[in-house]
This record gives sequence, structure tokens and C-alpha cells, in this order.
Amino acid sequence: MDEKIHLDLEDFSEEQFMESFLKEIQSEEAVFILGIFLALALVVLTVVFFGNFWGSSKARNAVLLLGLCDSGKTLLFTRLLLGKFVRTQTSITESSATYKSKDDRRGSWTLIDVPGHESLRVQIVEKHKAVARAVVFVVDSSIFQKDVRDVAEFLYSILTDNIVAKNAPTLVVACNKQGYCLCLLHRNTLRLTRSAALSSQDGAVGGSVYLGKKGKDFEFSQLPNRVEFIECSARGSKEDGAADIDALEKCLAKL
Repeated sequence: MDEKIHLDLEDFSEEQFMESFLKEIQSEEAVFILGIFLALALVVLTVVFFGNFWGSSKARNAVLLLGLCDSGKTLLFTRLLLGKFVRTQTSITESSATYKSKDDRRGSWTLIDVPGHESLRVQIVEKHKAVARAVVFVVDSSIFQKDVRDVAEFLYSILTDNIVAKNAPTLVVACNKQGYCLCLLHRNTLRLTRSAALSSQDGAVGGSVYLGKKGKDFEFSQLPNRVEFIECSARGSKEDGAADIDALEKCLAKL
């Protein structure tokens, strides 16, 4: 009698235990798997977010020296790197080197001297524009009035590029050789940039963005970029003298 009761209770307990155990395992397994997926998703989202936040800034470590032929870009390039006067010739290929900021805490950048000839510069700008942290647009102020339209059209093509507009690198317009005052440079570049916009299908061409705000006259303050106009002289008063590039070095130290 006792044995029979014991067997019945044993059978009942085992069945109940197994059923409860299996349900518990299945429930725990589902929760565990769901937890793993949620954890993985969180890790992926975190990596993507911080990768875009930090990685894009770190990846964009180039400073592009742009401008027309004979504007003084290459001499500025050597002055920034070597700190002395070096005779230069019109560039037909790009030159690049590591430039260390005067402010040691700001790190270093890849300085790229882009040839000024239109047939050469287009493909080089296309190659490096996605990694540009800053664009130094060099203007030869001594012949600015003669080249003003070419200067404005080149600057316009840079500012309306969709990748440049998206990344919004710092724009430094460097008035080299100090021939004319900056207000003249600013005013004429402004006027002719507006003209270029009007002649380019209302400011939008293939692969380009609208410059400024629609329905309003263009102003550099409308750009998402930080914009600075500076004066400099890569040659200096004498060939063996010190160059006047302090303003440019200060701009680069802010990057």
C-alpha cells in the first residue's frame, strides 16, 4: 500500500517536474536568444554612431591648397612645411606632406598642393575632396582684377560640390602677395559668385547643391562652413626674408 502511493506520487512529481522544466527551459532560451540579439544590435548601433561621429572627423585630415596657376600655392606649401623661401615652378602634379600645427595640441594634417590648371585640378580635387578638413583658396591679389571671373567660378565650383557642402570643411580665402585690400576681394568674389549661380541653371548643376539661400542674395555667412578671409605673403619682403603667413598658420591651428 505504502509502496503504491509512493510510486504514484513519484510518477506524478516526475511528470510535473519535466513539464515545468521544459517550459522553463524554452522560456529562458527564448529570453536568452532575444537578449543576445538586442545586445548585438545595441553594440552595432553604438559602433556605427561613434564611428560616424569620431571616424569621419579623424578621416578628414587633409588641407587642400587650391587656386589658379601662379597664385603662390606651391610657395605657401613650402613655406608652411620648411619655413623658408624655395624657388618654385608651376605645379603639374599634386604634392603632399604632413603639416604639424603650431599648436601641438591640434595634431597634424596632410597638406596637399593642388595644381592650378583646370585640366589637372579637377581630378585631383575629386580624389581628395571627401577627406578635406579645410580648403585654403589662394588668390594672387596683385592680378586679382584680371583673374576675378576665373577665381569666382573656381570658388563657386568648390562651394557647390555636394560632398564639400555635406562635409563643410573650413574655408580660408588667402589673399596672397597683398596687392589689394580684402574688402575688394570679398566684394568682387561675392558679386561674381552670384553671377555664376544665376548662369548655372538657378544655382544647381549636376552633382551640385544650391549655393546660399533661395530667393536671397548670396552671402558667405549662409554657408555651413567656417569661412575666414586673410592676407598673407608667401614671398615676404625679400626672397630670403620671413614670409607673412602668421594669419594662415593661426587658421590651420584652429582645425
